[in-house]
Amino acid sequence: EVQLVESGGGLVQPGGSLRLSCTASGLTSDDYAIGWFRQAPGKEREGVACLGSSVTWKLYSDSVKGRFTISSDKAKNTVYLQMDSLRPEDTAVYYCAADLGRPSLLVRAFGSWGQGTQVTVSS
Repeated sequence: EVQLVESGGGLVQPGGSLRLSCTASGLTSDDYAIGWFRQAPGKEREGVACLGSSVTWKLYSDSVKGRFTISSDKAKNTVYLQMDSLRPEDTAVYYCAADLGRPSLLVRAFGSWGQGTQVTVSS
Protein backbone atom coordinates (compact mmCIF):
# COMPACT_ATOMS: atom_id res chain seq x y z
CA GLU A 1 0.00 0.00 0.00
CA VAL A 2 1.33 3.39 -0.98
CA GLN A 3 1.43 5.90 1.86
CA LEU A 4 2.15 9.59 1.45
CA VAL A 5 2.82 12.05 4.26
CA GLU A 6 2.94 15.79 3.63
CA SER A 7 4.59 18.35 5.86
CA GLY A 8 5.82 21.93 5.76
CA GLY A 9 2.59 23.89 5.59
CA GLY A 10 1.92 26.98 7.67
CA LEU A 11 1.14 30.67 7.69
CA VAL A 12 3.25 32.98 5.53
CA GLN A 13 2.99 36.58 4.43
CA PRO A 14 2.39 37.50 0.79
CA GLY A 15 5.65 37.39 -1.11
CA GLY A 16 7.08 34.81 1.25
CA SER A 17 8.21 31.22 0.70
CA LEU A 18 7.44 27.75 2.00
CA ARG A 19 8.76 24.31 1.15
CA LEU A 20 6.39 21.37 1.32
CA SER A 21 7.63 17.80 1.63
CA CYS A 22 5.93 14.57 0.62
CA THR A 23 7.50 11.38 1.91
CA ALA A 24 6.38 8.19 0.21
CA SER A 25 6.46 4.58 1.30
CA GLY A 26 5.17 1.38 -0.25
CA LEU A 27 6.13 2.32 -3.81
CA THR A 28 6.57 -0.91 -5.73
CA SER A 29 8.59 0.43 -8.63
CA ASP A 30 10.44 3.48 -9.89
CA ASP A 31 7.70 4.30 -12.42
CA TYR A 32 5.57 6.50 -10.20
CA ALA A 33 4.57 10.05 -10.96
CA ILE A 34 4.22 12.24 -7.86
CA GLY A 35 1.96 15.25 -8.01
CA TRP A 36 1.06 18.19 -5.82
CA PHE A 37 -2.54 19.34 -5.74
CA ARG A 38 -4.42 21.96 -3.76
CA GLN A 39 -7.97 22.63 -2.70
CA ALA A 40 -9.23 25.98 -1.48
CA PRO A 41 -12.49 26.31 0.45
CA GLY A 42 -15.45 26.01 -1.88
CA LYS A 43 -13.31 25.11 -4.86
CA GLU A 44 -12.41 21.91 -6.66
CA ARG A 45 -9.09 20.23 -6.14
CA GLU A 46 -6.61 21.30 -8.79
CA GLY A 47 -3.22 20.12 -9.97
CA VAL A 48 -0.27 22.37 -9.19
CA ALA A 49 2.87 20.46 -10.17
CA CYS A 50 3.91 16.94 -11.06
CA LEU A 51 7.17 15.06 -11.33
CA GLY A 52 7.60 12.08 -13.60
CA SER A 53 9.65 9.02 -12.73
CA SER A 54 12.50 10.33 -14.85
CA VAL A 55 12.58 13.46 -12.60
CA THR A 56 13.37 15.56 -15.65
CA TRP A 57 9.73 15.47 -16.74
CA LYS A 58 7.94 18.20 -14.79
CA LEU A 59 4.54 19.80 -15.22
CA TYR A 60 3.27 23.03 -13.67
CA SER A 61 -0.07 24.74 -13.75
CA ASP A 62 -0.10 28.19 -15.33
CA SER A 63 -1.03 29.74 -12.00
CA VAL A 64 2.23 28.66 -10.33
CA LYS A 65 4.68 28.44 -13.22
CA GLY A 66 7.79 30.46 -12.45
CA ARG A 67 6.98 30.62 -8.71
CA PHE A 68 6.83 26.96 -7.62
CA THR A 69 9.46 24.30 -8.17
CA ILE A 70 9.01 20.55 -7.76
CA SER A 71 12.01 18.36 -7.01
CA SER A 72 12.88 15.07 -5.39
CA ASP A 73 15.41 13.29 -3.22
CA LYS A 74 15.17 9.64 -4.18
CA ALA A 75 17.40 8.53 -1.34
CA LYS A 76 14.81 9.94 1.07
CA ASN A 77 11.76 8.93 -1.01
CA THR A 78 10.69 12.54 -0.74
CA VAL A 79 9.27 15.02 -3.23
CA TYR A 80 9.41 18.72 -2.46
CA LEU A 81 7.38 21.70 -3.57
CA GLN A 82 9.29 24.95 -3.17
CA MET A 83 6.80 27.80 -3.21
CA ASP A 84 8.11 31.32 -3.71
CA SER A 85 6.41 34.69 -4.21
CA LEU A 86 3.33 33.34 -2.48
CA ARG A 87 0.01 35.09 -2.97
CA PRO A 88 -3.20 35.06 -0.92
CA GLU A 89 -4.84 33.04 -3.70
CA ASP A 90 -2.34 30.24 -3.04
CA THR A 91 -4.10 29.60 0.28
CA ALA A 92 -5.36 26.03 0.27
CA VAL A 93 -4.86 22.54 1.63
CA TYR A 94 -2.03 21.02 -0.37
CA TYR A 95 -2.00 17.29 -1.11
CA CYS A 96 0.55 15.05 -2.71
CA ALA A 97 -0.53 12.10 -4.80
CA ALA A 98 1.13 9.18 -6.52
CA ASP A 99 0.34 6.74 -9.28
CA LEU A 100 2.03 4.69 -11.94
CA GLY A 101 2.29 6.31 -15.32
CA ARG A 102 2.92 9.63 -16.94
CA PRO A 103 2.95 12.85 -14.95
CA SER A 104 -0.38 14.61 -14.94
CA LEU A 105 -2.22 17.50 -13.33
CA LEU A 106 -5.52 15.66 -13.40
CA VAL A 107 -6.97 14.55 -10.08
CA ARG A 108 -8.48 11.45 -11.66
CA ALA A 109 -5.03 10.23 -12.74
CA PHE A 110 -3.96 9.54 -9.16
CA GLY A 111 -5.09 6.79 -6.85
CA SER A 112 -2.99 7.35 -3.73
CA TRP A 113 -3.26 10.52 -1.69
CA GLY A 114 -1.78 12.04 1.42
CA GLN A 115 -3.77 13.67 4.18
CA GLY A 116 -2.91 17.23 3.17
CA THR A 117 -1.17 20.19 4.76
CA GLN A 118 -2.63 23.67 5.16
CA VAL A 119 -0.94 26.65 3.53
CA THR A 120 -2.25 30.09 4.44
CA VAL A 121 -0.92 33.23 2.78
CA SER A 122 -2.02 36.29 4.67
CA SER A 123 -0.67 39.49 6.17
